[in-house]
Amino acid sequence: MEEPDALRPATPGLPALLVALQFGLIGLLAWLAVGGLSAGRLPPDVPVLAGAALVLGLWALSANRPGNFNIRPLHKAGSLLVQHGPYRWLRHPMYSAVLLAGLAAARLAGQAWAWAALLALLAVLAAKAALEERGLRASHTDYADYCRRTRRFIPGLY
Repeated sequence: MEEPDALRPATPGLPALLVALQFGLIGLLAWLAVGGLSAGRLPPDVPVLAGAALVLGLWALSANRPGNFNIRPLHKAGSLLVQHGPYRWLRHPMYSAVLLAGLAAARLAGQAWAWAALLALLAVLAAKAALEERGLRASHTDYADYCRRTRRFIPGLY
């Protein structure tokens, strides 16, 4: 059965490219963070940021059953719209967790390259979220209302 146009990305290779960029930037941030750690740098907020990332990521996984989400920003047939747990306040809590971990890594690295990588990661995740949301709007009639009530990455802000 042919997928409706609203569920297909305008650029077919874009989802895979965004995933590759996401993981490349995460790897770069991790590598830069290891360099900061081996230089003996550990700002006091880094463990708090890393812990918050871990808790949020695990909470999001516990609220969104396995098989309901996709690492690629494509609509998954038969997916449910999760609106409980962290999804009550954030449309993309896993991305928020990744950004918190990236913030911890950038703080640990303490380099301009790390901050540039974090900003690039934010841009990639925003693009992934926008692509995902296009499919969610097309497949869930209540998604537009959910978007009005819920922020994308930061409760009450963005």
